Amino acid sequence: MNSNKNGLTYAQAGVDIDAGNALVERIKPAAAATKRAGVASGLGGFGGLFDLKAAGFVDPVLVAATDGVGTKLRIAIDTGNVDGVGVDLVAMCVNDLVCQGAEPLFFLDYFATGKLELDQAARIIEGIARGCEASGCALIGGETAEMPGMYPAGDFDLAGFSVGAMERGAALPAGVVEGDVLLGLASDGVHSNGYSLVRKIVETSRLGWDDACPWGEGRLGATLLTPTRLYVKAALAAIKAGGVHGFAHITGGGLTENLPRVLPEGMAVHVDLDKWELPSVFQWLAAQGGMDQAEMLKTFNAGIGMVVVVDPASEADVTAALEAEGQVVTRIGAVEAGQGVRYSGALL
Repeated sequence: MNSNKNGLTYAQAGVDIDAGNALVERIKPAAAATKRAGVASGLGGFGGLFDLKAAGFVDPVLVAATDGVGTKLRIAIDTGNVDGVGVDLVAMCVNDLVCQGAEPLFFLDYFATGKLELDQAARIIEGIARGCEASGCALIGGETAEMPGMYPAGDFDLAGFSVGAMERGAALPAGVVEGDVLLGLASDGVHSNGYSLVRKIVETSRLGWDDACPWGEGRLGATLLTPTRLYVKAALAAIKAGGVHGFAHITGGGLTENLPRVLPEGMAVHVDLDKWELPSVFQWLAAQGGMDQAEMLKTFNAGIGMVVVVDPASEADVTAALEAEGQVVTRIGAVEAGQGVRYSGALL
């Protein structure tokens, strides 16, 4: 027998396996609430199982998306307001999936921290479950990584991965032509892009996260943490209504960079900026940061979180389907011959 053993444990090295097990037990009800047709396993296995046939697909094509929440997490960590970032994580993935014409099926998360704080982690993952449930997407697994020495006290990182499916031949964008209408769906604020600039503007304004929000009610930090809007059910309803040729999720790069992603060669879009009012959060950011309109339109969503490209003959039906799912819909422009994005009017 070796008498030189020091008796160290994994817990003494900073990893608490019991806390991880307690987290899994706490989040099981939240994950169970996301169950949908096709789910063939629960949490706790080495992998999550999903049955495409049981979900109703005949000849499916899978679509995958992965994303994070970016430096918006810094505000959540600094304020302790972590309940909404899980919704952000789901939204950033599933809103991209529907742009391909896919129905989100399941989601997996990756949560990493230096020291696992059970309540903090549970609130984050319960937020992920809420986002999944609101998108008809099952939370079937994930990874909680406790990594001492990798993150400062209280810090964490968050990433997600979602898989969706569509029947073969139903991929979007498809059939985009000159004269198609652009329907803009309102955003719920900044969503999850541009927060490095947001944080810089707040810093230079000498405001703190607990200060009163300069453009509305509540605290500045809490207002900036408003979760990303989920467009999945509305987008699927629009597809069912018919005449949808494409979707553009307005994330990093704003309208300027994301709209061209749905256009075929030789096509451009005209966007009339007079069709909607720039939300107050963006007005404040522009004023405090001295931003011009071009910078606003390629950095933030500017109040439009998703754009639907629609056959004009189907505009009324698609608009009705979107509004029935709670979306605020504005006709903001049309497809035309050319290249890129052409703006008219002014937001600032």
